[in-house]
Amino acid sequence: MINPLLLEGQVHGGTVQGIGQALFELARYDAEGQLLSGSFMDYALPRADDVPSFDCGFHHSACLTNPLGVKGAGEAGAVGAPPAVINAIVDALHPIAGVKHIDMPATHEKVWRELAKG
Repeated sequence: MINPLLLEGQVHGGTVQGIGQALFELARYDAEGQLLSGSFMDYALPRADDVPSFDCGFHHSACLTNPLGVKGAGEAGAVGAPPAVINAIVDALHPIAGVKHIDMPATHEKVWRELAKG
């Protein structure tokens, strides 16, 4: 780890990006194919008050597939967060409404509709 503070920031950013993908982010189009969510006024992104504070830990091991032994880290949260969030939602809704699947993003409306079915 070259810079622990930067690495932790990258992991936090990737995790929040993954949470946003699972819960908020949706490109919306009208019937003619015009993008309706083309600005941040219309495209939901997670804010600091949308996510909890979290800690991350690191396991140091060299990469064996390149001469420097280095590897990336920022993408780790972006890969793991979406399935973790969606599985948590399904686990919460299944006993109540029998939900076995919900598409991303799992917006408030989608969750409400799934609960209304059960």
